Amino acid sequence: MLMGAGLKRAEHKRGEIVSAARTQFLREGYRDAGMEVVARAASVSTATLYAYFPSKADLFKVVVLETARDIAAPVRESIRVKGDARTRLLAFANAYATFLTRPVTRAMIRLVMAEHRRFDDVAEYFLQGARDELGGAAISMINDLVQTGEIAVDKPSWAAGQLMGMLDHVTLVLGLSAGDETLTRRPLADICDDAVETFLARYATT
Repeated sequence: MLMGAGLKRAEHKRGEIVSAARTQFLREGYRDAGMEVVARAASVSTATLYAYFPSKADLFKVVVLETARDIAAPVRESIRVKGDARTRLLAFANAYATFLTRPVTRAMIRLVMAEHRRFDDVAEYFLQGARDELGGAAISMINDLVQTGEIAVDKPSWAAGQLMGMLDHVTLVLGLSAGDETLTRRPLADICDDAVETFLARYATT
């Protein structure tokens, strides 16, 4: 029992450190983010911080990888939605578009791109891995819809790319060019509806 309680405290403390570090890295960038500031924000000593993460580089890698996992989770979960093709495609489209418009998503992409020379392995994982993971979710859903006979697709990966591309252009690209907090003038629901209708117009069997 005591060991379990100690493990939970350690996990909680680690989570506080990662959360504080994410805030600092996104606000200050890698170079200007100080470990002492992270320690204070997480309410731990600098010695404790280094006991969990031996260097700022180690902490940065964990922040990037765990943030990528956490912010993409709703998109992965969206393909579990039950229903007809339109219902499932809309669930995915809304989750994906919301993911792309979140300031933390855009800020993390900016941060990783800015540090890609210093952390090329992390940048590759974040940018390519996230693309593969999210695209993989879309491909899995599309394959399911092919199996039910609701859509006919020769190459699910192309179809997934087309659906996601219709959402990328008006959400992520806008944010990266105009600012992390910038939203489209059109409601996301309308954008997703149009993307799904265009997709179904091309691939629906009925």
